[in-house]
Amino acid sequence: MTNPSLSGRAAIVGLGATEFSKNSGRTELRLAMEATLDALKDAGIDPSEVEGFSSYSVDKVPEYEIARLLGCKNVKFFSQIPHGGGAACAPVMHAAMAVATGVAKVVVVYRAMNERSWYRFGTGSYGFASTPIFENVNYGWYMPHGFHTPAAWVAMFAQRYMHTYGATSEDFGRIAVAVRDFAATNPAAFFYGKPITLEEHQASRWIAEPLHLLDCCQESDGAVAMVITSAERARDLKQKPVVIKGGAQGITEGQQIMTSYFRDDITGLPEMGVVAKELYAQSGLGPDAIQTAVIYDHFTPFVLPQLEEFGFAKRGEAKEFIRAGHHARGGKLPINTHGGQLGEAYIHGMNGVAEAVRQVRGTAVNQVAGVENVLVTAGTGVPTSGLILGTV
Repeated sequence: MTNPSLSGRAAIVGLGATEFSKNSGRTELRLAMEATLDALKDAGIDPSEVEGFSSYSVDKVPEYEIARLLGCKNVKFFSQIPHGGGAACAPVMHAAMAVATGVAKVVVVYRAMNERSWYRFGTGSYGFASTPIFENVNYGWYMPHGFHTPAAWVAMFAQRYMHTYGATSEDFGRIAVAVRDFAATNPAAFFYGKPITLEEHQASRWIAEPLHLLDCCQESDGAVAMVITSAERARDLKQKPVVIKGGAQGITEGQQIMTSYFRDDITGLPEMGVVAKELYAQSGLGPDAIQTAVIYDHFTPFVLPQLEEFGFAKRGEAKEFIRAGHHARGGKLPINTHGGQLGEAYIHGMNGVAEAVRQVRGTAVNQVAGVENVLVTAGTGVPTSGLILGTV
């Protein structure tokens, strides 16, 4: 009987990325092509071999145009994952499923965006009134009360978490300080050479209390692409295979898009709990087997409950984990060693998956010793996804 598990069936064999900036000076299609060609070159795979594509539903670069420009002849698989940053890991999961089931032998995953120079997700001006689809009408219950931006939506959850568990703004600041420390030594990071102190975090202006400016991720231009093929073929290619040991998506009771306020408890992220349970079941691993993690850091408060959902800390105790510095350079679980979305760039989390690939390969700028397994999480507050990547 064929093994139905996704774990170990596919691998990431190519990685490409553009520079990360606030003004790329070129189209998103151009960015996507640059990253894709770099990823294929990295893998040693000819563009004509690509049979599938996966990206985000908010990506404005259509797969058919990349296929045409690459010279692909027979594309057999393509998918787009909704819910913004919640999609960060799901395209890799979908690509792995396509490869594992024989639907496509080579799949490219990509995300390209000019999210600083062309448009900005954090402005609070989305034109919802003129497009009364379900999600936009739903926001009509919140926006009249001041809930206009992602920062404001997250602030409500953060306030409740602080009230229930005694976390403080300084705890959020310790997350920002640690990732900016990693960014400061990463030449690819926008904030390369620019670490911050906890005092600077606390002095940064309020965005939506309890969020300071330095609790909020960047707005960035750039692109990242990866090539996925079978684990069997990966052994014969140029790069060290990065095996996909687990891939999962999660929605759970009471889920809405950034506004799941009507749950009985809003201090956790139960959709990420669904992902955690599935990733551990697929991979046969647990939190003790993870050497480093890429935890989606669009806003610092949501890092804490993610650590709890994955069992790195008990419920309400992630603040102690952070205060002990376990998440920082030299800690027992360094997180976001590329600088995260706070320090490197905000490419909707795809740059975090890229960092996990580098950690497994052993080529990261801030390399963690002895990496066998890396956890990656996607955006929180929305239907989400996750990955465990590792060595053979």
